[in-house]
Amino acid sequence: MSTQAEPQRASVAPARTDKPSRTLLTGLSLGYFMVLLDMTIVSVALPALSRDLHVGLSGLQWVTNGYTITFAALLLTAGWLSDRYGGRRVFLWGLVTFGVLSGISAAATTLEALVALRLALGVAGALLLPASLAVITNAYADPADRARAVGNWAAITGAALAAGPLVGGALTDAVGWRAIFLVNVPLALVSLVITVRLAPETARKQRGGLDVTGQLSAVLALGALVYALIEGPDKGWSGGPVIGAFAVTLVAAAVFLVAETRAGDAAMLPPRMFRSRGFTSALGAGLLANFGLSGLLFVLSLYFQESRGYSSFGAGLAFLPLTLPTAFNPVYTGRLVGRIGPRRPATAGFVLMGVGALLQAPFTGDGAVDLTATVTGLLAFGFGVSFALPALVAGTVGSVPAELAGIGSGALNSARQIGASLGVAVLGVILNLSSANAEGTRWALVVGGLALLSGALVTVTGLRGRPAN
Repeated sequence: MSTQAEPQRASVAPARTDKPSRTLLTGLSLGYFMVLLDMTIVSVALPALSRDLHVGLSGLQWVTNGYTITFAALLLTAGWLSDRYGGRRVFLWGLVTFGVLSGISAAATTLEALVALRLALGVAGALLLPASLAVITNAYADPADRARAVGNWAAITGAALAAGPLVGGALTDAVGWRAIFLVNVPLALVSLVITVRLAPETARKQRGGLDVTGQLSAVLALGALVYALIEGPDKGWSGGPVIGAFAVTLVAAAVFLVAETRAGDAAMLPPRMFRSRGFTSALGAGLLANFGLSGLLFVLSLYFQESRGYSSFGAGLAFLPLTLPTAFNPVYTGRLVGRIGPRRPATAGFVLMGVGALLQAPFTGDGAVDLTATVTGLLAFGFGVSFALPALVAGTVGSVPAELAGIGSGALNSARQIGASLGVAVLGVILNLSSANAEGTRWALVVGGLALLSGALVTVTGLRGRPAN
């Protein structure tokens, strides 16, 4: 349970009157880009990694999910650390740790070592996201300049999603799967040099004590649930380890709810935020969005290479219809949300994603009709992502009190990464239970598509229909 911190004795950074250079924003955005890139760049390298380390499907799920589990579970605590110790300092910690761990990951020779490193990388990534935003907020004193800087920083999401599969495929074919981790090292170094030289010191805020019980129970609940879903097909759903993991999930979730209720506003996730239907709906929709996105990236990457025989780079190219819209359409979506509110853009986005997934399900061959269905479905999916995700951010911020906007945004990011972990785990179960990759892909597309259409129901009934005043 949280306790009140002692009065802050650290010096507070003075307000800045000069306008930061564009180089600083580039350096901070590079750190954020690196974190997001790591979520997608791995997908097309999975078959090569499987062959080299002799890893089965469940092992590949752990390589993917190891990162997102800790990233999702620690985002809110990372925000607390950024406030308590200063965004600049926490960002530098995260950069150094992320760069070093990425270099070590490239040398991993066993699945166990690689998964452990992926879990640690998720911790470093969680430190980078809120800390980079804190530095931007502190560096840009003028509200208009700050809004533009945050908008440019947020636009990195689409660029990272677009670059991940393509860069990952090119590196895997040219150098090998280890190169997808080495690429983070120079990115971290450039960001580190820029931040050390140009980033201002950030104020350290008074914060309540760290919600240790809530944090530990959240990590335990998510980790146990993902373990049960991934290991269930191999160990048996009625086996002791799997049943035990489900039991741990329930107990840890109950502990989390009790801890957050008792902690009140000092909680990692203050319960009063859930009095807003819009906030609850945005979190649920965010979870479903990444359930479909990350789950289908995982499934389709294996399908493109194992069933259609594409190279890693060919698989990256095949994802372009999905990833390209995310690089340019969010700007339009932001303007649209400003005029009509988040409900209709988010709902349209989920419908496009759901239809895009379902459209591909009957066509898992390699004929002309199948290829056309794949391109059309991925294009619809990509435009759906670029409509839904920016609208959910606006819906979250607009549904909570101003003093909780930062926690609200962090909660949405956490919900999305929880959805990503569950998407890879659940759709991986479907692949595991199928007799052939093409058949498993077909059913995974159906399940993912239906989950995304349910997200449209959540947004159309829960999000605000008009922009906040």
